[in-house]
Amino acid sequence: MHKLQWIQNKIYSREALEHKCNIWRLSGKKIVFTNGCFDILHHGHLDLLAQAAGFGNILILALNTDASVQRLKGLDRPVTNQQDRTFQAASLLCVDAVTLFDEDTPEALIHTLRPDVLVKGGDYTIDKIVGAPFVQSYGGTVEIIPFVQGYSTTSLIQRIKSL
Repeated sequence: MHKLQWIQNKIYSREALEHKCNIWRLSGKKIVFTNGCFDILHHGHLDLLAQAAGFGNILILALNTDASVQRLKGLDRPVTNQQDRTFQAASLLCVDAVTLFDEDTPEALIHTLRPDVLVKGGDYTIDKIVGAPFVQSYGGTVEIIPFVQGYSTTSLIQRIKSL
């Protein structure tokens, strides 16, 4: 298979990913879910994804659409459009599936996919993680990965603007 096709095959619509999750679950795979904007991919993102992948067999990364990023971060974001962000994420070996969501939170997507493990970065507490009560309600777990200090998209953008 051509390498570009291998990357494209990891990018799913919500419906196709729901079907794929059912297949993975039936084959005994432990599904891990995380989400975010991942606007400018940096060391902190890569650390989070690599650690998240260690909690199961399949790592799903749900990315905010461009419209969703703008609502959350402002009209000057995202810096990287959703097509490029999905391609970059799907290119990572530790990521098994990438999908987009347009809502402000991934709550509905979490309900659809029913991951075994929900992972977020260190700026969250379990009581603030969208979908945590739902995942815990069927025996799933919620994991918080500590931030790698010195890495954030906002600080990276500010540093670039100051040059």
